[in-house]
Amino acid sequence: QVQLVESGGGLVQAGGSLRLSCAASGRTSSNYVMGWFRQAPGKEREFVAAMMWSGSSTYYADSVKGRFTISRDNAKNTVYLQMNSLKPEDTAGYYCAAGGNWYLARGDGGYDYWGQGTQVTVSS
Repeated sequence: QVQLVESGGGLVQAGGSLRLSCAASGRTSSNYVMGWFRQAPGKEREFVAAMMWSGSSTYYADSVKGRFTISRDNAKNTVYLQMNSLKPEDTAGYYCAAGGNWYLARGDGGYDYWGQGTQVTVSS
């Protein structure tokens, strides 16, 4: 089993920045793909970004490309999501996920483990 714990959410003004963290523990694998998703109340969960624990492959949703950056610190078993130039439409619960299917990394079906989420609220 893998446990994922997100942190770093909060309330920010439009144009501000936040860095989310996802700390992984348990039976993690270097072959895992790590993803970030978000979900606003009443809306479907949407893909934000993904990367491998190892290697350099990354994916970004068009809505965040150029503003968000996914990164990792393997020694700390932690994945980060740096969010810059935040917009009110970025307001959502943000979830990290771990899975073993890079080819499905941009969909929630590619992941086996999910964190509890951290709330990001961007005020106008």
